[in-house]
Amino acid sequence: MVMTTVSGADRILVHGHRGARAVLPENSLPAFEYAIEMGADVLEMDLAVTSDNVLVVSHDPTMNARFCEGPPGTRVIREMTLAELRRWDCGARANPDYPRQKAVPGTRVPTLDEVLALAGRGSFHFNIETKISRDKPRYTPSPEEFARLLAEAIERHKLAGRVIVQSFDFRTLHAMKKLLPDVRLAALYVGLRKDFAAIAREAGAGIISPRYSLVNPKRVKAAHQAGLEVVAWTANRPADWDKLITAGVDAIITDDPAALIAHLKQKGRWR
Repeated sequence: MVMTTVSGADRILVHGHRGARAVLPENSLPAFEYAIEMGADVLEMDLAVTSDNVLVVSHDPTMNARFCEGPPGTRVIREMTLAELRRWDCGARANPDYPRQKAVPGTRVPTLDEVLALAGRGSFHFNIETKISRDKPRYTPSPEEFARLLAEAIERHKLAGRVIVQSFDFRTLHAMKKLLPDVRLAALYVGLRKDFAAIAREAGAGIISPRYSLVNPKRVKAAHQAGLEVVAWTANRPADWDKLITAGVDAIITDDPAALIAHLKQKGRWR
């Protein structure tokens, strides 16, 4: 058998979206541990902030009743202490949108510290999204405070070289750049077919992270010529993976990292 080596230029990185949402509760420790075991290059996750200023890993600013169960009262994470948030079970029911997902009763919303503590299990990186929006200020602290809390966590775990901070709201990216200028930044984007380099310049980011449907070879080539990396989100079908491979992206965010890794191996685009 002739062994081939995948060069850095040909290698496509795999980001496990919310850990591995296709098979386990999203943004949970079981999902992140599964993604690590499957060999994902990067753990992708989302951040919210409790009322006592603890960073927690949740996509939604409110507890999602479709798969989270908890006590009566507020569902807004920013209005709960960590102790109050811990009363919610977000693995009691599988997400009905993902037929292969298994329920894991007793799954709590993890703190960012708990997820970053997994770093010793491998050399994978962390792609952390600040969930913040100008039109919903009640759900988060200010962009500057959000960035400060995240920067402190990154430094506390000594992981600046293994973290990407991503956001649709570029205010936190600008704030992070002032606090930790060496941390990589990614501009998330969905919308009109705007120039990738222009989006990255607006965000002050070295990575452009567009919705996968916005990606084509011409746009990726232009981004690379501008010195940017292209990380497409969130593709789950082989046909879409093939389009992204052809386009020349640097990484793919997916809900099913194990399946994407197997696909890339078949294509000779993964170690």
